Amino acid sequence: MTTQRHYGMDWLRIGAFALLILYHIGMYFVPWDWHVKIAEPLDWVALPMLATNSWRLALLFLVSGYASAALFAKLGGPGGFAGSRSARLLIPLLFAVVVIIPPQPWIDLKGQHGYPHGFLHFWLHDYFGFQFIDGIALPTWQHLWFVVYLWIYTMLAALLLAVVPDAARAKVADGAARLLGGWRLLVLPALWWVLIYLAFPDHDETHALFDDGPSHLHYLMAFGVGWLLRVRPALFAAVARWWTVALVLGAIAFLPVAWIEWSWPGDTPAPPWVFQPYHVARNINGWLIIIALVGIADRWWNRDHPQRATLAEAVFPFYIVHQTIIVVVGWWLLQGRVAALPSFLVLVAATVTGCWLFYAIGRSIRWLRPLIGLQRR
Repeated sequence: MTTQRHYGMDWLRIGAFALLILYHIGMYFVPWDWHVKIAEPLDWVALPMLATNSWRLALLFLVSGYASAALFAKLGGPGGFAGSRSARLLIPLLFAVVVIIPPQPWIDLKGQHGYPHGFLHFWLHDYFGFQFIDGIALPTWQHLWFVVYLWIYTMLAALLLAVVPDAARAKVADGAARLLGGWRLLVLPALWWVLIYLAFPDHDETHALFDDGPSHLHYLMAFGVGWLLRVRPALFAAVARWWTVALVLGAIAFLPVAWIEWSWPGDTPAPPWVFQPYHVARNINGWLIIIALVGIADRWWNRDHPQRATLAEAVFPFYIVHQTIIVVVGWWLLQGRVAALPSFLVLVAATVTGCWLFYAIGRSIRWLRPLIGLQRR
């Protein structure tokens, strides 16, 4: 294992979270169910959204697996690793559930279910009721389900690190690296995703933790491959050799996905025969694009920059607050019936500005730092 920092993986993490923010802005315009929606959704927005949603979340788990392995190597023990990850993930999660997220379910209820009360009444009387109102669970972690899942995966890793001897772990890592060497890095994980879909074709991600088993099988694999890339960096040789092939094949795999969405856009009923090829192609596209992006990061982005450390630190605070900003600003844009293009420009400007303010203020106040996911000074 190498102790050298891979700057390309840092940039990949920064880019993945930036894309996630842009994706959630797109959710205001696309004709899919979400917290708040422009009055006249745009069918064509689904195509660029679909070009990313097969891989964007799995990519986050992969880079998180890589970063988790690097942190474990730095801390040198499963106990310290588990404690560090718990503090950095659970404290901001609790803060966000209590303070940052509540406007989102209030806007859900107000805009889609006719909730009669204002936000302050909702927050003081209903949000902490541990109940369902019109099918919406309260309180809720909303988009921070990713943090919950990541914490669970890191605790599983810490448990394995604690109970499996070093020699056995080394053998497993060596065997996994050999198994995924060469072209098999493209084929085997993609096949695993396809088999999960075929075994659970009716499963929709719930983000509710306990009833989301197929999603865990999907994301745990990406987390594990990311960890393996860190502890067996020789696997980057397979990435370097095959990422261009992965990019071409991944783009080809997206064609049936795009064709099906174009043929039956939005809520248009599609014939039953399209669902299986759609999801199979989507899973293949997702994994191959991830390998292509790792290859690009390894080849072109593995270099430092004066702003890298700041951007890497800002990623988690941005993630915590961004969706609430988008939903709240989108709600006011909807009330004003603002057109699509100015709505997009306002959402981008407001989200970037709000995220930077949240990060800048939080990082400058000592007691706020752990609440927004930053290390104590």
